[in-house]
Amino acid sequence: MRQEGDDSRLFFRGFQNRSQEKMKLRKRKSTLYLSPRKSALRHGDLLGESIYLVLFTIALRICNCFLVQTSFVPDEYWQSLEVAHHMVFNYGYLTWEWTERLRGYTYPLIFASIYKILHLLGKDSVQLLIWIPRLAQALLSAIADIRLYSLMKQLENQQMAKWVFFCQLCSWFTWYCCTRTLTNTMETVLTIIALFYYPLEGSKSMNSVKYSSLVALAFIIRPTAIIPWIPLVFRHFWQEQKKLDLILHQFLPIGFVTLSLSLIVDRIFFGQWTLVQYNFLKFNVLQNLGTFYGSHPWHWYFSQGFPAVLGTHLPFFIHGCFLAPKRYRILLVTVLWTLLVYSMLSHKEFRFIYPVLPFCMVFCGYSLNHLKTWKKPALSFLFLSNMLLALYTGLVHQRGTLDVMTHVQELCYNKPNKSSASVFIMMPCHSTPYYSHVHYPLPMRFLQCPPDLTGKSQYLDEADVFYLNPLNWLDKEFHNDSTLPTHLIIFSILEEEISTFLISSNYERTAVFFHTHLPEGRTGSHIYVYERKLKGILNRR
Repeated sequence: MRQEGDDSRLFFRGFQNRSQEKMKLRKRKSTLYLSPRKSALRHGDLLGESIYLVLFTIALRICNCFLVQTSFVPDEYWQSLEVAHHMVFNYGYLTWEWTERLRGYTYPLIFASIYKILHLLGKDSVQLLIWIPRLAQALLSAIADIRLYSLMKQLENQQMAKWVFFCQLCSWFTWYCCTRTLTNTMETVLTIIALFYYPLEGSKSMNSVKYSSLVALAFIIRPTAIIPWIPLVFRHFWQEQKKLDLILHQFLPIGFVTLSLSLIVDRIFFGQWTLVQYNFLKFNVLQNLGTFYGSHPWHWYFSQGFPAVLGTHLPFFIHGCFLAPKRYRILLVTVLWTLLVYSMLSHKEFRFIYPVLPFCMVFCGYSLNHLKTWKKPALSFLFLSNMLLALYTGLVHQRGTLDVMTHVQELCYNKPNKSSASVFIMMPCHSTPYYSHVHYPLPMRFLQCPPDLTGKSQYLDEADVFYLNPLNWLDKEFHNDSTLPTHLIIFSILEEEISTFLISSNYERTAVFFHTHLPEGRTGSHIYVYERKLKGILNRR
């Protein structure tokens, strides 16, 4: 009996072992037991989403990039590409912000790396130097769009995510800004991706280390990026049970590492230890010296800025605010907080509130999701109104300052006597890009406009002095004909006022470029290029 019992036990053990082997084989075949990464690859996913969705978004943003051929603000060139060009090719212009160490080299270093690679490959043509950085920014914006879609799919469902995604893609201001080399654009990209990892109720991708690292990087690139995150970080801290661990093991180490990297990068390029984030906040927030570049009333963001940036999304945003669940209240608080903080500063711009625009798309998506009868007309209205505005601002409005630089490129590369050419841009300072869009050490000059940092009460910069009496300024500046530039670039509004100088100095208009249908102040509707001709040539004509 004992022998039979032993035999039966051996039989059952053998049966169990064979069963386990079969089970192991089944586990290997089943996708349920694959790692998430392998499972995603097997289903053709990328960034956790359908590869078709990812490729569509990237393709759209690339088209977006090529359909934006206008200028917005000087910073998209002068605080990024121009600095990167100077870093790699040792010529270019650094504005007063760099001499005063108000800007950090972390963001321009991204484009300087691209320039260096192109230079080493012998492919540093001017067109590639212009477009590759913008395509890189477009790719990052596409990744941010996908992350916003993924987040909403986690928090709600695919249907809801689809409407938020639609609102994000057809936003005219996002289209207008997301491929520009602005620190505000990178700030927005990092904010969206950080929100994907932020511990929102219902999120499956929350990761405190990742989101706080992205926020820290955004702060390094643009210190005011911390403004929208103050209520979000405070909420996280308030709800966290292990508050001390959050501070000591996550926030402080991440802050220390990112700030140290920023200090090292700036130490290398400035040649001395500099905390640019403090200098930036001191100038723009504490001293409020940004008013030198214009000021607006306190209510401007609420009465003009925010409605203009949202455009035709505004009624859907308001409607969505009443429909969205309470867990999204923190996003609404963040939007209002950001508007209030920026309203306290005298100098205001549309691009400053761009980082909270994706937050608004969440509420717009809620509105569309709850529409029944009027859904198709609402979608058509949103799409058409935004695309018309996006195409007009991207292809028509303020395009002259880029077109004229293409003319300057031709002057450098197509003229046999290019070494004798020189250009004076007699326009409001920083109206055009500079050497980053020419890529040739052509002698160029523009009217300067640094702010007064000494406290003078009646301070006037070079551009202000010029526009007070252009003819008088030109007579004093060019009393000797040998110092005259070969080419002048002016707005059409200035032509009549300096016509006597143009005639007496033998300048002839050689090119005209449309700029805007809405000229104002010192900005004209067209840009004129004047070339100085020899008297003999003029007489023969």
